[in-house]
Order: sequence, then C-alpha cells, then structure tokens
Amino acid sequence: MTSTVRAVEIRSAGSAPEPVDRPRPVPRAGEVLVDVLAAPITPLDVLCASGTSYFGMPQMPYVPGVQGVGRVEGATVWFPTTAGMGPGDGSMATTAVAARADLVALPDGADPVLVAALGLSAVAAHMGLTWRGELQPGERVIVLGAGGVVGQAAIQLARVAGAAHVVAGVRSPAAGERALRAGADAVVETGSDDVAGIAARLRAAAGGSADLVLDPVFGVPAAAALRALRPGGRLVNLGSAAAETSPIDSSTLRSRSLRVLGYTNKELTAEQRSSALAVVARLAARGELTVAHETAALDDATAAWRRHRAGAAEGRIVLVPPP
Repeated sequence: MTSTVRAVEIRSAGSAPEPVDRPRPVPRAGEVLVDVLAAPITPLDVLCASGTSYFGMPQMPYVPGVQGVGRVEGATVWFPTTAGMGPGDGSMATTAVAARADLVALPDGADPVLVAALGLSAVAAHMGLTWRGELQPGERVIVLGAGGVVGQAAIQLARVAGAAHVVAGVRSPAAGERALRAGADAVVETGSDDVAGIAARLRAAAGGSADLVLDPVFGVPAAAALRALRPGGRLVNLGSAAAETSPIDSSTLRSRSLRVLGYTNKELTAEQRSSALAVVARLAARGELTVAHETAALDDATAAWRRHRAGAAEGRIVLVPPP
C-alpha cells in the first residue's frame, strides 16, 4: 500500500483543481477508506470552490467532490462527502474517506460511472417530484431545465411515479434533443423574456394546464410555468440556473391558489438520502434511468472542470481515477 494517493486540489477560491500527490487519508472513528471508481463534477462542487456559496469559504487547499462511487471491502458503493461545505476532502482522488453510515450499496448491474453521473442530481429530481411535489399518478408535469442532469432525470422519474404527460422546458435545441431522448412528450423553448408567450406554449404542450412544475432554473421560465398551472397547482423550485429572481406576479398566485415550494437536498435526513439514492441506483441498473454523461481521466480534471464551468460539456463529466 502506497503512502500517497493521486488527487486534484483546489488551492484558491474560483480556481480549477490541479492534479497532485497527497498523503494517503486516514479514516477516523466511523469512517472508511473508499477506492474511488468515479467522481462527478457537479454545479455544487464549482459553487463551493468559488467561495461564494452559503456554506462560506472552504479551507484551502482541499480535494473537491461532494459525492462518488467506489469500492469498500469488496462492495461497490455510492458515498457523499462534506468537501467544500465543511472540513474534509472529497471524492476526486484515487482514495477517499467517507462515513460508513452514509454508504449506499449498489445493486448488481449498476454502472458506477452512470450512478455517479446521476447521484444527488437524481435524488433532487426524485424527492422534488414525490416528497415535496406530491406527484400523483395521472398528473401532468412540466420540467424546466429539462436538458440538464436534474431535468433529464426528472422526466424519467416522473414517468416512474405515474405522470401521464411530461412537458420539457429547455433553452436550446440541443437541450431539447436530450429531453426528448429522456422521454418528454413535448418540448418548449424557454430562452426568451416573453413570459406570456412561453406560458401559452407550455399550456398548449400540456394540453391546457399542468398539475406540477419541477423548476431548477427560476427566472422567466418559472414565472411562465406558474401561468401554465391549473388552480391549486404546485411549483417546486430547486435551483436558479436562469436567474436568482423571477418576475412572478401576485395575481397569478392568488387567482389560482398556487403553491410555490422550495427544495434542497440538505433538508433530507441521511436515511431519506440513502433511500432515494437506492431507488436511483436500482432504476439505473434496470436501464430505466440514465443521463447524458462523459468520462475524463483524473489527471485531466483541470480542463474538464473548466469545460463544465463554461457550459461546454454535453452532459455530466465524471472523473475516473487510474486503475
């Protein structure tokens, strides 16, 4: 066993990680060493590394990676970390440390790279739809940001939960193609500032109105989607990829008695998170859940991180350590 591991390191706020050799981590009580198989680059990783998240400035240098897939004592597991959100290093290394209680064993047939690509994004989609959004069989759903990882997963998970019709809101033709591959019934482009026009197209695509909106983007798309909801409909917001504010009007909310609900994975208990991840992994192993993704070598993490940050990747980039 070597005394060092290969990893990538964030050395200053806002910088891309750089490959380094680091001392082999030492687990504390309740922790285990994980031989990492796959570590995704996620928006949360980049946000934490910027030093501008509500978690505050992380202590640097540190190894990023809020989640990953690896092997522990012969079992393949998904694991979370606190990297960038609190003390400790993350998954972007050949060997990482994780709390034993947080490990989620993957079923036979689950692809470690795909599960890593889905990970907490699919957990958010699943719990946002079912736990927070209270999706019922037969309902009509609008998924905004549907070309992203959360959106692609949400389209498929809405189907699993019994949605009768799923409309995808997207910002580009390429995103629309990803949404259609994920199983959307219709696609509506939401990249303009025309709230009324987008709302009209969403209503038409939903067959008159929708019951539930899953919204990772906020901004104009959220304001438009609210106008496409039936009376008593719900919008679950779990991100602000389009904007931190939205031109929502009071009359739309009041006239239809709409509910606008916030969601974050941080609200979940460890048991809820593990249960949701187990659902995601099981569906992935069955071939019922996937997202666009690609791999990059751990030593190529600097360029991969910059591509992710620039929005130049077609899907989730998953770092794969050397064998």
